[in-house]
Amino acid sequence: MPEHAETLSEPRAPRAENERWLPRPSLRFIPVWQRNLRVWRRLIWPSLLGHFGEPVLYLLAFGYGLGALIGELDSGMPYSVFIASGIVCSSAMFTSSFEALYSAYTRMETQQTWAAMLGAPLSVDDIVLGEAVWAASKSLLSAGAIGIVAVALGILSLPGMLLALPVVFLAGLAFASMALIITALSPSYDFFLYYFTLVLTPMLLLSGVFFPIEQLPAVIAGLAYLLPLAHMVEVVRPLAVGEGIGPGALLHLLVPLVYIVGAFSVAAYLFRRRLIR
Repeated sequence: MPEHAETLSEPRAPRAENERWLPRPSLRFIPVWQRNLRVWRRLIWPSLLGHFGEPVLYLLAFGYGLGALIGELDSGMPYSVFIASGIVCSSAMFTSSFEALYSAYTRMETQQTWAAMLGAPLSVDDIVLGEAVWAASKSLLSAGAIGIVAVALGILSLPGMLLALPVVFLAGLAFASMALIITALSPSYDFFLYYFTLVLTPMLLLSGVFFPIEQLPAVIAGLAYLLPLAHMVEVVRPLAVGEGIGPGALLHLLVPLVYIVGAFSVAAYLFRRRLIR
């Protein structure tokens, strides 16, 4: 075993490794991402079925069912188009968060996969970055599945959806980094329910997925714009419907970037404190 390798039981790293705030990831996160991909390939077909089946139900129920009652919004956009672009964003959020919560915790605590990785020349920061990038990659799959269904139904624009995918990946990294903080603090799977109830569900309801944020009171709308989902919706929706980049897109993209840097740094620090003893 290399002298600098970190383990859960007999760490070789100095104690100062626990105390530093700034992460030091490297390209060695790629094998972590590749390992998760190879494992996921064993479940690829049921996973793909779920990714395509769920958006069809959402689009039929909300896009055509509720959309038939609402018709067009004040902006002239059909509600089916409005909700389809919103579901692309919310699905990416939940997929990335679920992977960074339940799956990452299973690999860390239940399967002890992370302990085995730390026996290789990998740091905790490399593993955390690999998990975040993998979760963001899965959010791309989820959003892409919804986009394919919506494009096939003539609701969203194919070129626009392709342009929106990099934004989805960026936001997926933000959601994954946030979720990894909870994973680092969690004593069990039950702890994740608080995050879904107190953070993800309010973010879903207040971020412009189901109705325009402008309909909310000014204070609530301001709070919604402190979270990354609202900014993701503001960028993805114009792209997905073929309108191009909307006004203020750079500012909206800055928010998930801030979340990525800040949340990933905190998550990596917490994991180092948890795993390096």
